[in-house]
Amino acid sequence: MDMKALLQRFDGRSRLLVHSLHSGAAGASNAQTVFNKQRRSDPDFTLNPFLETLCQQEACVHEDALVLKPLVCLFSEGFKRNLLCFLHVLHPGLPKDHVLHLLRCLTRDDVENQWTCVLIKQLQRDIEGTRKGTLLTSDGTGKLKSLCERFRNANEKGKWAYCFEDLEAEDKETNIPVLSQKKRKSDNMDHDGDAQEDQQSKRLKMDFCPSEEEERLTEEEEPKIRTSQLQQSAASVSQARSDVLGSSKNLPDHMKAAVPVIKELLDTESAWDESSVSALKVFHECDPNEVEVLCSMLCLSEASEQSLPQFCSCLLELSPDLSHSTASAVITHLLLPKILSLAEPASRCLVTAVMSLCTRYPRPTCQALIEPVLQKGQTGSAQAEVLCRLVVDCLEPHHMLLVFRTILGVSWDEGVLSVIHALLDSELELSEEDFSLFTDQLCSQSPHFSKSMKFAKMLLSVLTKYQSHVNPACHHTLSSCLSFNETFLKKSLQAALKRISL
Repeated sequence: MDMKALLQRFDGRSRLLVHSLHSGAAGASNAQTVFNKQRRSDPDFTLNPFLETLCQQEACVHEDALVLKPLVCLFSEGFKRNLLCFLHVLHPGLPKDHVLHLLRCLTRDDVENQWTCVLIKQLQRDIEGTRKGTLLTSDGTGKLKSLCERFRNANEKGKWAYCFEDLEAEDKETNIPVLSQKKRKSDNMDHDGDAQEDQQSKRLKMDFCPSEEEERLTEEEEPKIRTSQLQQSAASVSQARSDVLGSSKNLPDHMKAAVPVIKELLDTESAWDESSVSALKVFHECDPNEVEVLCSMLCLSEASEQSLPQFCSCLLELSPDLSHSTASAVITHLLLPKILSLAEPASRCLVTAVMSLCTRYPRPTCQALIEPVLQKGQTGSAQAEVLCRLVVDCLEPHHMLLVFRTILGVSWDEGVLSVIHALLDSELELSEEDFSLFTDQLCSQSPHFSKSMKFAKMLLSVLTKYQSHVNPACHHTLSSCLSFNETFLKKSLQAALKRISL
């Protein structure tokens, strides 16, 4: 059956979704965009008719016989994969029985594509809340077991290439490119006769199934291993520093002379005075490349947190102020690694240093610190706490807008929600376009945070503090957001939305 005939089985809105799901690799994303727009125009719109049509029986010819198949089985594999990805995002807000019925229809057909099989199993697991069985096919399970057996004997054979030899031969016979070994340097992978490779294999070896001897490491051997690891790490750091020293040859002599003076002040944590400020004036004389080299030579990323307040205080005494590029480089080297590595609340010294530089250099801080932390995609509670302090205490409204617009383009987690809430509490001056984009993002994120109290409180803040920004289109979008909410605040949210007059 051709595409035109298939489309005739769907209503107008469902046809738009079918077209979207047929749009290649971006099909699932395109379908979600279409669905969000449909929900904005009609908050009561559901996917039930679309799902029911996909499950309808359709006559078709199979092996010279007329048979009945669910309509969804007549679509291409690409369509099926996009459909499953699309449903994986939205299934928390859909009737479980409709989605499960569709999955049963898909499994009635012979699903040859392994990715499609895995997506069906994973979606079924998520809906039923179980983890029974395996996502691997029988063929995949067999190959994995075979590979594990080969790794088990890798030490005895003395070479890693052996683990893949038979598997590569299988692939050549069946023309299945499971392990693509392009002719890079694999021709030289004879680990038996190459002493240098043996040295590397000792460092990089991954023992999937350690022998009894290896499990019985004596107390004398363990310190040796730790010492070896530390030596390797030190060697890597030494190599990086060697690269920096190579670049430092291009620095003028007076810049090189300032490095030991500043490093001594950073390392000893002694009191800084006017001579310390004079030493930092070298930053005024650097071009962007020289600033990078200078920051690396000073090892600013390794400076102790106790030394940060004095160092930043001296930087702030410089006159004139640092250029935008220089301030960004200093913040990137001095503060960004420390913020990204936080696993617990930041120390008072670190918070003081960050806030002092942010107050003087807000735009470089936004671009060199706040944006990279948000774009990393894993904003922990410690990072979120620092960012919220900066938003509330240091940034002007136009800089807050920069952060807000950055958030619209990154993935959201609970930490990012905290930052958004802090921004909203500051009562941002949002344009109509900004608010519309924000509500679109809220709608797309709602299925992921259906049970999040932090997300619900943020929605309540939007509905109470930004009522004047809500136009009819945004009202529909926000209504769609609330339909996914499963917290005890749902009734309060719905009441707040009803109070908004259009």
